[in-house]
Amino acid sequence: MAAITLYGIKNCDTVKKARRWLDDQGVDYRFHDLRSDGLTEAQVTGWLSELGMDLVNKRSTSWKALDEATREQMTADNAAAVILENPTLIKRPLLDTGDARHVGFKADDYTAWLAH
Repeated sequence: MAAITLYGIKNCDTVKKARRWLDDQGVDYRFHDLRSDGLTEAQVTGWLSELGMDLVNKRSTSWKALDEATREQMTADNAAAVILENPTLIKRPLLDTGDARHVGFKADDYTAWLAH
């Protein structure tokens, strides 16, 4: 299996659950903190092309803090710059299995995604 990376922020409860689950299952993965480790434009545009606006957490404080015009005009084609400025807009955690990217955490989904 390709290298697995879990993207998130350290203090996010859902990210903590995902990390605990991966540890309990003995999954070898790398944790990438969106705030301290940063992101590249290539990463974000790739994720947007694969996941579309599912990448954006529209329930987050970061989303709600954006001005209304930015929120209304944001599409998968123009969201990269806003996400690079506000990495906590990304729905967490983002699991990169090497073959595909997935957002959110549900144990059953992780089991299925990592079975390949």
